[in-house]
Amino acid sequence: MKPQDIMAEKTSLWIFGYGSLVWKPDFKFKRSKVGYIQGYKRRFWHGDNFHRGNDEMPGRVVTLVEDDDACTWGVAYEVTGSQIEESLKYLNVREAVLGGYITKAVDFIPQGNEEAPLLALVYIATADNPIYLGPASPEKIAAQIAVSHGKTGHNIEYLLRLADFMRKCCPEVEDTHLFSIEAATLTLSIEAATLALIPFLLASRSTMPAL
Repeated sequence: MKPQDIMAEKTSLWIFGYGSLVWKPDFKFKRSKVGYIQGYKRRFWHGDNFHRGNDEMPGRVVTLVEDDDACTWGVAYEVTGSQIEESLKYLNVREAVLGGYITKAVDFIPQGNEEAPLLALVYIATADNPIYLGPASPEKIAAQIAVSHGKTGHNIEYLLRLADFMRKCCPEVEDTHLFSIEAATLTLSIEAATLALIPFLLASRSTMPAL
């Protein structure tokens, strides 16, 4: 589904992020909500040869894999007016051109289940993408993350920020895949993790989305 199909005749649009978008949207938005989508599981199965790696040593970033019994937590951002076109133009470069992601429409359920689901746009990398890496053990994924670095920063920083978001904003959710990779990465390379933590620790809590 193309973004313009979703935004047709709409004065606002929700965009769901489950990876770096949860802490670094980098576009203007009206408001944000923590919540989840059903029918997908988050996996470090996509390669990254720009933001968190390069052609010789691609990093590992998350994508969504269909699973009827799963749900994925993240942040949905509402954009309105001129923000719609501006955000989609920006995300087309960040997620589609540089990341190889495609767009889909999903039902986003805000945290607390007190609101009706919201139709949201989400970016997903599929197995037919040239830089899609596919499944691997937590140890193998950790080994790749521990040595990968791209134009946005170290791959470990990406991993730790995502794990930190889950603990702070969704403390009741046990993301086994994410946390097992985090543990394996930290065990594998304490020195690399320390280097990656420097910008992470210096960043203020204001980098988290305003809820």
